[in-house]
Amino acid sequence: MTLAEVGGAQSYVRDLVDGAGEAGFDVAVAAHGEGPLKTAAAELGVPFFPLTQVRRKVSPLHDPLGIVELIRLFRRLRPDVVHLNSSKAGVLGRIAAFASRVPVRIFTAHGWAFKAAAGFDSRLYLLADRAVEPLTSMVICVSENERRAGLAAGVCSAKRSIVIRNAVEVGAAPSRAGGDETPVQVVSVGRLAPPKDFSTLVTAVARLPEGRAHLRIVGDGPLRDELEAQTRALGIAAAVEFVGEVPDARLCLGDADVFVLASLSEGMPVSVLEAMASGLPVVASAVDGLDEVVVEGWTGFLTPPGDAAALAAGIDRLVDDPALRKAFGEAGRARAEEHFSLPAWREAHFSLYRSLLADRGWQPRNEPDAIGSPISQKNSHT
Repeated sequence: MTLAEVGGAQSYVRDLVDGAGEAGFDVAVAAHGEGPLKTAAAELGVPFFPLTQVRRKVSPLHDPLGIVELIRLFRRLRPDVVHLNSSKAGVLGRIAAFASRVPVRIFTAHGWAFKAAAGFDSRLYLLADRAVEPLTSMVICVSENERRAGLAAGVCSAKRSIVIRNAVEVGAAPSRAGGDETPVQVVSVGRLAPPKDFSTLVTAVARLPEGRAHLRIVGDGPLRDELEAQTRALGIAAAVEFVGEVPDARLCLGDADVFVLASLSEGMPVSVLEAMASGLPVVASAVDGLDEVVVEGWTGFLTPPGDAAALAAGIDRLVDDPALRKAFGEAGRARAEEHFSLPAWREAHFSLYRSLLADRGWQPRNEPDAIGSPISQKNSHT
């Protein structure tokens, strides 16, 4: 369960659902909004339940209604496992799943919201995550750094938390990262909102030699107008293309030379893994779990967050050196294949489901479920 929009958590759910049937699980997906996750569920033949009250922003009106909505859904489907993604859904969903007596309640922390937010919102998320921690069967952290942060903040416990690093499908064809055509094609993917730091990226591009690089920003969000105005003010509007939201950002990687992610906070971004799997060298902010993905000087460069000069220097080195782009891209692709491949990642999740169910004495039910498909020989989760 998550939001249906484009994002790393949504890619995570899509890839997990894709292998669940063969592993013996009946799956349903619940999410708010339209987006590629709904489309993916339809393509995979998985029931999709639209949520109307579980939304991104904190709301004293919608949040209580969201808990009620989820309780009704869980009581209807009677899942054995509820697996929650996205911070807001993770809080409301754990309350609803506990109230509905769902045996196994899992939350994946793609990046702790209290770290990404600021001020009152940060404090609110911290208190909320602490409050629902006792209701949680297991917290999955996508990086060792996120688990350390969660333990230090008291939002997960050593006994009920594990690390399963994100994974991606390694594509059949690498990018054109070793080509010598100009301008060099630089791509960045993400929601145009914090904690992504596209403003620093735009500033960095303005520091590059004119005509040497072209930046494509894939994604949308509330800061788009502001960022477009920034490119005009810096005189680089012709060098920066705002692609907008696309159903599958991987389709925008094949004609790129360099992938860049400027951010103030990250768990383990799927976009960077997808770029590496496509054979792209990476320049990224040295935050949180990124040093568990990008190997400095081997698959890319890590730069201090918010430092436009350092980010520009990393991009410029790759712009000027096709051979280095090719070497980093090949090394990143090999690393993705060895350490971040989907089959082992899926099995880690499914083994966790089985283990937690076994701990609770789970037995198959010889009756149809609420959406009409037999589950007598399968676990079910949403």
